[in-house]
Amino acid sequence: MTSDLLAPLDLAFWNMESDRHPMHLGALGVFAAHSPTAGAHAADLLAARAAAVPGLRLRIRDLWQPLAFGGAARESDPDFDPLNHVRLHAPTDGFHAAAGRLMERPLERGRPPWEAHVLPGEDGVSFAVLFKFHHALADGLRALRLAAGVLDPVDLPERAPRAVEPPRGLLSDVRRLPALVPGLVRGALADAGRALDIGASLARSTLGMRPCAALTSAPSGTRRTAGVVIDIDDVHRVRKSAGGTVNDVLIAVVAGALRRWLDERGDGSKGVAPRALIPVSRRRPGAAHSQGNRLSGYLIRLPVHEPDPLGRLRTVRTAMVRNKDAGADRGAGAVALLADHVPALGHRLGGPLVGQAARLWFDILVTSVPLPGIGLRLGGHELTEVFPLAPLAPGQALAVAISTYRGHVHYGLVADARAVPDLDRFAHAVSAEVETLLSVCDH
Repeated sequence: MTSDLLAPLDLAFWNMESDRHPMHLGALGVFAAHSPTAGAHAADLLAARAAAVPGLRLRIRDLWQPLAFGGAARESDPDFDPLNHVRLHAPTDGFHAAAGRLMERPLERGRPPWEAHVLPGEDGVSFAVLFKFHHALADGLRALRLAAGVLDPVDLPERAPRAVEPPRGLLSDVRRLPALVPGLVRGALADAGRALDIGASLARSTLGMRPCAALTSAPSGTRRTAGVVIDIDDVHRVRKSAGGTVNDVLIAVVAGALRRWLDERGDGSKGVAPRALIPVSRRRPGAAHSQGNRLSGYLIRLPVHEPDPLGRLRTVRTAMVRNKDAGADRGAGAVALLADHVPALGHRLGGPLVGQAARLWFDILVTSVPLPGIGLRLGGHELTEVFPLAPLAPGQALAVAISTYRGHVHYGLVADARAVPDLDRFAHAVSAEVETLLSVCDH
């Protein structure tokens, strides 16, 4: 039985969760159905195909050996049964309502940590599949590839593997050692310097700052989800008129929606500038794919207090440019990189404390999840909508994940159900903010 050690950040995710705060990500895909039995047929296909996807057989095993004390590794589960992971539910008229209840439930840690829930629609013309993957098993890109393995076959682009140097003999390595030592020392010192820099930035970002009250809550363990679909052409119209990138516009939409939502619910947006964590992938183009999470992040203040929609966009654009100029390995947003400097046992002992500290570091997660531009199908049924769903850190009330699929942007919203019983109102605020930006730009 082969196994591979979890990368430090994966280990942090594995140890950070609890029964009330699972660290799985999700994706709710809605398919057009050809018949009322399409959902049942989809469940059969998912179970049959899952057996042939090696990555779906991997469970996570805790390690207590001297050289990996407190760590964990992925290994193939000899008792893997797809029927333990694929579940067909009764017909429903609310895919998001069902997804919220299912996102509350943690994945079983003794099995490969993923599930696929098939939700037939009561109308008979659609069904949905909620995929759940533990963040220690797969990041957004790998989760996409695992899900693609059980959908109808498509030609996903493969990354070109890195060139591998031919092995050298032991004598050659010994001869090269004196020349390598200065570089190794410089690298170690540089790593330590980056860690100190990130730690100092994190301390400065939290000094004298209070979490945004509307976006934090007493943890309840409950979940609610919602989704918003907007036309990518509308985003490009705003971008071309006001400047910035597509991502700048999508983040500014979140800021404007928060302002509208807070004002409508009576909390007020005056003086509100919540800290948003924007995850950034650190995978190098052309590098061989790795199972481990390779994430850093940017930390920006969302200009919720700014009354001018274009002013909000300019503020977001300026903050993102500043973060990009500094690089993804600098600043408080890069705190995930500190996981590399913590021993395995430290992750195991300190994981729950790190999870609880998230509310002191950022107020809301706004993340982008890549999707292929080609159409996806399951049993010949077309995937029409797909909403990414991010994990919710303890004490935080709202997380936003964004994907672009076939000409449309999909906002996937996850909230603590008790803290945000009006998540649908926030979803409407997202749509309204896009219309506001279009109106301003057209004039």
